[in-house]
Amino acid sequence: MDLARAIRDVPDFPKPGILFKDITTLLQDPAQFRETVERLAAPWRGQKIDVVCGIESRGFILGGALAERLGAGFVPARKPGKLPAKTCRVEYALEYGTDALEMHEDAVKKGQRVLICDDLVATGGTAKAAAELVEQLGATVAGFAILVNLKFLPGAKVISRWPAHYVVEFD
Repeated sequence: MDLARAIRDVPDFPKPGILFKDITTLLQDPAQFRETVERLAAPWRGQKIDVVCGIESRGFILGGALAERLGAGFVPARKPGKLPAKTCRVEYALEYGTDALEMHEDAVKKGQRVLICDDLVATGGTAKAAAELVEQLGATVAGFAILVNLKFLPGAKVISRWPAHYVVEFD
């Protein structure tokens, strides 16, 4: 199944010059969604994943399904001000500005193995920030399960200190 063909390109979103990879066209097809989750999960089976951390917002969709598939818990990494309890925070740069991620201070426990899931890695800032949050809380980053790697941007290199699995790569 060619999942790359199911991902729609949206030019100039969220700002001019950005070519947005829209995965909603892939997710709306049940067989493609199932295959996506299976491919995200395959390399992590038997790796003792305790928790999947999904990065806001499309990482929630994929991460929740991935956690269920791996028999793991799920925690969100969210944009600032979205979580109700005490949080820790990491700021990062992305290809079109700056942002921050937060997690509840009790989201993961010391020694847990956490798999970070997102729809796409571009510059790597968001993924690296999620990894830093996990490590700040005393857990171990087992790796990354990411649907799309934009190979023409430095994201994969930025997170290269951790294992990463990409389902689809665009040159």
